[in-house]
Amino acid sequence: MNEFFGTTMPKLGFGLMRLPRLADGTTIDVEQCEAMTDAFLDAGMRYFDTAYVYEGSEEAAKRFLVSRHPRESFLLADKINASPWTAKSAEEAKRELATSLERTGAGYFDFYLLHALSSRNVDYYEDYGIWDFVAKAKEQGLVRHVGFSFHDRPDVLDKILTSHPEAEFVQLQLNYGDWESPSVCSRENYEVAVAHGKPVIVMEPVKGGLLANPPQQVQDILRAANPSASIASWAVRFVASLENVMVVLSGMSNVAQMEDNLSYMREFAPLSAAERDAVARASRALAAVEQVPCTGCHYCTGGCPQKIDIPSVFSAYNCYLVYGDLAGAKRNYQSAVSKRGKASDCVRCLQCESACPQGIQITSWLEKAAAVLE
Repeated sequence: MNEFFGTTMPKLGFGLMRLPRLADGTTIDVEQCEAMTDAFLDAGMRYFDTAYVYEGSEEAAKRFLVSRHPRESFLLADKINASPWTAKSAEEAKRELATSLERTGAGYFDFYLLHALSSRNVDYYEDYGIWDFVAKAKEQGLVRHVGFSFHDRPDVLDKILTSHPEAEFVQLQLNYGDWESPSVCSRENYEVAVAHGKPVIVMEPVKGGLLANPPQQVQDILRAANPSASIASWAVRFVASLENVMVVLSGMSNVAQMEDNLSYMREFAPLSAAERDAVARASRALAAVEQVPCTGCHYCTGGCPQKIDIPSVFSAYNCYLVYGDLAGAKRNYQSAVSKRGKASDCVRCLQCESACPQGIQITSWLEKAAAVLE
């Protein structure tokens, strides 16, 4: 537990971007979400995170959370996205708040974020007057706390926080795999937020699931340090142990993941010195393995003219890069492209790269994947 904004804040948050799906692969499994939500709240957790662009998430949250539990029993975060792939005008962007409130039925949002700020889109938020818009929404009681999520370099973060000291918190991608990454800059971005006195919400603590099943040499280090701890728990506890972290979002996709997270976050204990050393060694071992640093957020796929399921292609390719399992990688790849475009269908329009919050050179990786998997 920690204290932020005058309320007791358990360190584990429920990220609603990767909700469980039914057999059709698209319909959200509301019944399983209900069980996960009930377990989460019963354990004393409170923070839920969704967004206007998380397809189906807001509507599902109304069913499994808002309509079933007293409004004061949980904290709900949502996001406004002014990037051109979502909003073509200031009016479209500003309508997102009303739409999100309608979809969720929440009445108000405890935390409201300008979504995925970076040097590529920050001007849209300025030109569309989104900062003033969310400030007015706060005055009206539609949102209670305003901040932003961020995917870029520390100098960009520093500039935004200097220009907008009214931001109450920052959501950052922090995990031990990206801690010293020259592209994600987890540590440096965290230090900028601390320097500005802003509490941090952590996203991607398990790096889109990659740190739940890292290369064997990484797992060996962590299991030697504590054979009974799940591999994913190391990633979540690493960021939850940071002093300025308000809450850690875990995008749990099934009841088993929820149960595992609650097993060590219900009574959270920061990493010991020996455990921090084990994570540092695991981080160095992971950095030595080449893989596509994709977190599976799917921001890249919405505008792809060839309908390529880019994250699924990269997941299949990483199966080969990290584990050397070519047969398994090809099976996963065929499943990924069975109803979508192939990696070789890419026309290099670069829409995906402009949308990617990780700054991945997607088209180059697609070429490499096609050469191995097709």
